[in-house]
Amino acid sequence: MLTTAALSDREFEQFQTWLYRAAGINLSPAKKALVAGRLFKRLKLYQLDSYGDYFKLIMGDHNAAELQVALDLLTTNETYFFREPKHFDFLREKVLPNALPGKLFRVWSAASSSGEEPYSLAMTLAEGLSTTPWEIVGSDISTQVLAKARTGHYPMERARTLPQSLLVKYCLKGTGNQAGTFLIDKVLRNRINFIQVNLNDALPPLGEFDVIFLRNVMIYFDQETKRKVVTKLLPLLKPGGYFIISHSESLNGVSEALKMVAPSIYRKP
Repeated sequence: MLTTAALSDREFEQFQTWLYRAAGINLSPAKKALVAGRLFKRLKLYQLDSYGDYFKLIMGDHNAAELQVALDLLTTNETYFFREPKHFDFLREKVLPNALPGKLFRVWSAASSSGEEPYSLAMTLAEGLSTTPWEIVGSDISTQVLAKARTGHYPMERARTLPQSLLVKYCLKGTGNQAGTFLIDKVLRNRINFIQVNLNDALPPLGEFDVIFLRNVMIYFDQETKRKVVTKLLPLLKPGGYFIISHSESLNGVSEALKMVAPSIYRKP
């Protein structure tokens, strides 16, 4: 039985090339250990001797499910509630007060991961839009994190970045065998539509949005992929709508179509 396996440079390059083609993600050589670590359990499961054998397996004709597992394992990223809080402050202070009363306000969380970002948005909208209807689309390439996001169920330690007042108002504390966990209120869960979207493929019909969050995903894209993805998303942003990226990202040389209104916050004219 396999106890260790080394990921060779050649094998790493196979995963690198595939992930770039499939998801636009640029794996630097520094990510070699991460790839080996995340896929090792799958080698053990299939009793394979090498990462090359696993790569052959996922590229086989009848292995779409395992291909998705590999994609999930290599694209899942750390996230938390109210990450980069200035963006939520900006929404609350500058955007929501100007929302048209009675007109549906729509937000797209385009790299929603395990749901913390869309639920943070949902709490912000629920607080800031009294009678104005709203909805959120949360999308990700990983089916695994989307399944988790749909449950709205988290370990209590994930609540550390959630303001206490919002935790009390919008979350149910687990008891009995659910102790140590919390559940996002069903009213909020029902306002979010979680769907799988690969930003590098043709987009499904999603409609137009007042705000698009595309945070902490472009760090994995090269310049050309960034341009392609942003160009594809822009038609879905309403004129006057906001496009929000992470503080560690930039649209420099990516798009001229948006005007910066604050660091990492852009507006469509």
